[in-house]
Amino acid sequence: MAKSNSGQERDGHLVELKPEDSRYLREDRLLASPPPMALMARDLAAFFRISNAIGEVQGLQPLKRRLLEVVGEVVPADSGAILLVGETPEQFDSVFGWRRRDENADSVPVQRELVTKALREREALLVRLREGRQAGSSVLCLPLTAVERMVGALYLATEPAGEPISEDQMQFLSAISGVLAVALENARNIEWLKNENRRLRRGSDIKHGMVGSSASMEKIYRFISKVAPTDSTVLIRGESGTGKELAARAIHLNSARSAKPFVAINCATLSEALLESELFGHEKGAFTGAVKQKRGKLEIANGGTVFLDELGDLALGHQAKLLRVLQESEFERVGGTSPIRVDIRLIAATNKSLEEAMSEGAFREDLYYRLNVVSFTAPPLRERIEDIPQLANHFAVKHGSKSNRRVLGISPEAEECLINYPWPGNVRELENAIERAVVMGSEEFIQPEDLPEHILETGTARGGYSPRYHAAIKQFRKDILLKALRGAGGNFTKAAKSLGIHPNYLHRLVTQLDLRGEVDQIGSS
Repeated sequence: MAKSNSGQERDGHLVELKPEDSRYLREDRLLASPPPMALMARDLAAFFRISNAIGEVQGLQPLKRRLLEVVGEVVPADSGAILLVGETPEQFDSVFGWRRRDENADSVPVQRELVTKALREREALLVRLREGRQAGSSVLCLPLTAVERMVGALYLATEPAGEPISEDQMQFLSAISGVLAVALENARNIEWLKNENRRLRRGSDIKHGMVGSSASMEKIYRFISKVAPTDSTVLIRGESGTGKELAARAIHLNSARSAKPFVAINCATLSEALLESELFGHEKGAFTGAVKQKRGKLEIANGGTVFLDELGDLALGHQAKLLRVLQESEFERVGGTSPIRVDIRLIAATNKSLEEAMSEGAFREDLYYRLNVVSFTAPPLRERIEDIPQLANHFAVKHGSKSNRRVLGISPEAEECLINYPWPGNVRELENAIERAVVMGSEEFIQPEDLPEHILETGTARGGYSPRYHAAIKQFRKDILLKALRGAGGNFTKAAKSLGIHPNYLHRLVTQLDLRGEVDQIGSS
């Protein structure tokens, strides 16, 4: 029941009421001391109005305003607020205010001490002020709880000249506080889901040439959607063939620089002298063969994006010049003396550990920190197996069109072989395998026999499908290798010599044919 404490405040009267003690929620008290019929009819009508208000509006902010307006029709409040708590009851995610005489008001003064007490003790508090300038005014603070979770508080206040809030009204609002709390919590959850959906859609709606819908690829799409609008330098790590350049192109394509050039340079394919000229350009006569001035790739890409692949192979001298470009946005051509200013975004990629290169003195530490502003790792194909069928079908149609041959996709048997192969060369190896299968095949769907032999053998060894002809060939090769290894006592070098092959190739064959367990037994016997 409500507790009255006139000594709680020096200048006021405090009434405390736990929600479960509201007479409308206690059948025994309601039957023992029923309120007048007129009061029950008024409260029932008010409950219907509040219920209808919850169903009339969508969105958290409109719901807060509508609830305060309808509660204001039931309770003679001159102002009110809904406070939603954050991670802890001491933090508030939002405070929405309402004034009866000002529809545009969205903030009102709130006694935080009273709100904190109501939330801490989980009970409604009604204060009627008797002295001072605010004598005659009243404040009701009501905790809002949904399934044991503290959602927030309802705060109502009257002015000194107005009608004060009564204990009957406190009883009614306390009884329906759970309804208000659930409505607000649901609206907040729906709003969060909508915002999260918009955020995810921003990641899914980016332009890119990549194929895959696995969780790891979705993570990359979201990363691209965040970094593309910025001008931050990006470092892409990952094994060869994982699509690092495609990711770099996607970042450029979704940036404000998309209308400007995207220039890609592979640092591992050119000699040190040629790479310097390719990057920075040269003046006429700078070296033998420099018969005319040449603009470098950095200059050509002005306003756009430069993609440096295999950055770990960049010579230390070139690293120093690249660092100057990042710090000063300028460089000089080979043989030149005048600085050239450029506005470029740099995206770098590497399949090497730059941290190891730094420890060995092969990579500049200052350049590393300038490059590693934001970074991600392109996942190897073996870590996104679910993307293999989609990639394979994409490449089949692509190369079928190039070869002027009708190819509709991959057969289930061939798909099983592809899924069971480890793909050390990643997506690049998969595309090459499918291109070969398109050229060698003759049916509308690629069959297992169209695939390269090593993929077929390894894929069928790990999977369940095995055509009779290929199964016989595979078993024959297994027998030859095991016989040689037994004769050499498990020594790979001796066994390879007897077979006339390199030991590294013998190791690779053992792995491809899934013989590692049998070979280990030979070595231990």
